[in-house]
Amino acid sequence: MRLVLVRHGESVWNKKNIFTGWTDVELSEKGIEEAKTAGQRLKEKNFNFDICYTSILKRAIDTMNHIFEEMNIEIPIYKTYKLNERHYGALQGFNKQEMAEKVGDEQVKLWRRSLKTQPPALDTTDERHPVNNDIFKDIPKDELPSTESLYDTMQRVVDYYESDILPSMKDGKNIIVVAHGNSLRALVSYLENLDEEAIINLNIP
Repeated sequence: MRLVLVRHGESVWNKKNIFTGWTDVELSEKGIEEAKTAGQRLKEKNFNFDICYTSILKRAIDTMNHIFEEMNIEIPIYKTYKLNERHYGALQGFNKQEMAEKVGDEQVKLWRRSLKTQPPALDTTDERHPVNNDIFKDIPKDELPSTESLYDTMQRVVDYYESDILPSMKDGKNIIVVAHGNSLRALVSYLENLDEEAIINLNIP
């Protein structure tokens, strides 16, 4: 049994230093190359997988597809919003540096790095809210966040890990999870039993 965690390649909003969250943006050209390189490295090291788990956001799905193309594999894929990036609420769509200049570096750092501080929430009438996006239409509306802290993200990621991923590992399956900086940060924090200070300083490159 083996568990491999892969963060998606650079997205077009990563490139522009924009808070992305649940916004469904494409990989940049660099991100596509990063995904292909990940697949090549996994193939070179003779990794084999039985099951893949990923989010329902295309930057993760496209990264997964490029990895599989490079490895020349076809395996069962499970897509779930519980592996989505952290929802950044009303920050989504704003440049991080411009937001820091507006509200201060410390406030932005608190929103980004603290465990339980939520960014300002989106109103459900806001077009950026997931209730207004068709890719989330099959998810119960009461499970669609208006904003999330890292702790909120941890709750849904760990719930899915324990209910779906862990049983597959106990069956001896080799697993690859292709997801996002904060959803993987949440999972690593749980698996390594990190304290709050270590969680705040943890970064998934």
